[in-house]
Amino acid sequence: MQSFNSKCVKEVKPPVTTQSHILPIFPTSSFVFESIEQGMDIFTGKEEGHVYGRYGNPTIEAVAQKLADLEVYGSDMEASGIMVSSGMSAISTLFMSALKAGDKILSQGNLYGGTTELLQKIFKNLGIEPIFTDLQNLGQVEDILKSNPEIKMLYFETPANPTLACVDIEALSQLGKKYNVLTAIDNTFPTPYFQRPLLLGCDFVIHSTTKFINGHGNSIAGVIIGKDKSFMKDKVWTAMKLAGTNCNPWDAWLTHNGLKTLTLRMDKHQENAQKLAEFLSENDQIKTVNYLGLKDHSDHELAKKQMTGFGGMMSFELKGGLERGIEFMKKINFCVLAPTLGDTDTLILHPASMSHKNVAKEMRERNGITDGLIRISVGIESAEDIINDINQALK
Repeated sequence: MQSFNSKCVKEVKPPVTTQSHILPIFPTSSFVFESIEQGMDIFTGKEEGHVYGRYGNPTIEAVAQKLADLEVYGSDMEASGIMVSSGMSAISTLFMSALKAGDKILSQGNLYGGTTELLQKIFKNLGIEPIFTDLQNLGQVEDILKSNPEIKMLYFETPANPTLACVDIEALSQLGKKYNVLTAIDNTFPTPYFQRPLLLGCDFVIHSTTKFINGHGNSIAGVIIGKDKSFMKDKVWTAMKLAGTNCNPWDAWLTHNGLKTLTLRMDKHQENAQKLAEFLSENDQIKTVNYLGLKDHSDHELAKKQMTGFGGMMSFELKGGLERGIEFMKKINFCVLAPTLGDTDTLILHPASMSHKNVAKEMRERNGITDGLIRISVGIESAEDIINDINQALK
């Protein structure tokens, strides 16, 4: 007979008789083998099975596959997804799996500030050189690809953070195929509800699921989605496993919980953003309003071509530069000053003093990220309350 102490210590098998309606959380660091033979078969790949939490987890894998399915919705295409610990983790894990020292990566200057820093401060030191150019200039992009055979990846955001500038996904994907260069896109802003780059020829999609996909500001996670399942398994999964960039089951579960209201939230985000953009367009204190739903936006037609909606992100440039931008931020009451986006409430950021503070001013301004630029992640509150707060801060 086992001792009382051993009875306390030992695990019990759950008396599950019917399937849970809600995706269960598997909060375990490892998994038990039925026999040494099964353990050997799983480790050698002869049999599918879970081993250790860093290698994979049923909760995480279920959510990752659901996200992959959403990215190819409406087609007969298949894709697989791997969830990781954050959006930046998704970017770095993809780079680690696809690039090596001596390779180059072609991208745009108006990326999220963290991605620019990652390329310049981390991957450049590892021998992977970033090249920044205007990806809207397709002729220039092709010239760079022609003259730099070391370029192995074309990485972009569309709409870009925080200027909302768009690039042509299909055209860039075709150039990637022509020059045997992988194409990867950060699809965080539109989500697969409003944009599905894999259907336009892109090889990989990454998301910071922390943002609109989760939508409630209570988890940090990311996902890498690709059409080449063998590459995802052999390269991306291996990089995730060995670098330890894996997601955890709790954040995956929260992501899945938020995902259930994605379409409802995105529709409301967009409705409110359109109203706010139209209001700001009539204010004489503002130089420019960057919202794709405005017909006078330079990328409005391109957005209509490759997106099914314009989303909840926007930015605008105040007259008066850095001091005016900071003054405006100090007067915000109802909206929230926070260095994130995609939550249910409206979040405001001043890129020059916050998210892009460590990006060289010359590079920032060349790409429209000026000292007076304000980024807004428009929430799902009443539009009138959002507009009233912005209005009083402008006065």
